[in-house]
Amino acid sequence: METNTNQENASLDIPVIDLSNQDEELVARAVVKASEEWGIFQVVNHGIPPELIRRLQEVGKKFFELPETEKEAVSKPKDSMDTEGYRTMYQKDLEGRDAWVDHLFHRIWPPSRVTYRFWPKNPREYLEVNEEYASHLKKLSEKIMEWLSEGLGLRREALKEGLGGETVEYLMKINYYPPCADPDLVVGAPDHTDVNGITLLVANEALGLQALKDDLWIDAKCNPSGIIAIIGDQILRISNGKYKSVQHRATRDKEKTRISWPVFVESSLDHVFGPLPELISGEDSAPKFKPYVYKDFKFRKLKKLSLD
Repeated sequence: METNTNQENASLDIPVIDLSNQDEELVARAVVKASEEWGIFQVVNHGIPPELIRRLQEVGKKFFELPETEKEAVSKPKDSMDTEGYRTMYQKDLEGRDAWVDHLFHRIWPPSRVTYRFWPKNPREYLEVNEEYASHLKKLSEKIMEWLSEGLGLRREALKEGLGGETVEYLMKINYYPPCADPDLVVGAPDHTDVNGITLLVANEALGLQALKDDLWIDAKCNPSGIIAIIGDQILRISNGKYKSVQHRATRDKEKTRISWPVFVESSLDHVFGPLPELISGEDSAPKFKPYVYKDFKFRKLKKLSLD
């Protein structure tokens, strides 16, 4: 069945899960169900202070409002094979529309993988805010992965270990989408699934993130202090297909600047990942995916090469 990428449904919303509910088993079941059926959900009352999220957005917005020469101080080097640094990216989506976004990438965890050369020095509080956010976000992502591990009938640490344990990396990306007079001609990000394990995203008030559900594009409306969780390819494969890697895209607003702050939780490049051994040990549990070194998997996906 072909996907009608033009269809949208404004009446549906992605699942919203309140983590302040005292019944943790109920919360865990909701996270598992949303990951199986949608591959995307929003968590609210998640323990990260709303004031910290506001400050994260404030320092990110201030950076993108700087003169181009100041932003270029943290540019991605032209010869770099890594993603870290500031750049403007143009590409075409599947329908031939221009996809344009300014963005900044830098790792925020673990400390051994943080390169402060790519962290803006202006505004001055950028470093402090991002380090504080990293410590909170790590706890949240590990809690979500614990619930998803239990949803597989496994130990709480199973998914984190499948991604590489203490070597798991957290990569911050700030996307800056200026207003566009004709959003039908220019998109923010083409239709895709995330290559990593799980993405945790906050965004400003401008709508733009859409997820594909039952052949319909659903607006992911972001609560000002909510965090959207997006299941990526690594967790799809580590869970042997139980959890869904959601197709999503970013659209542009005619009048508002949209900014989003996804953090990609992923393996180190040399880590080998694949379906967890406990999930493929029975007679009826054949592996649906083959294992990959993460850097090879990323390369093959980027180049649109076959994977299985």
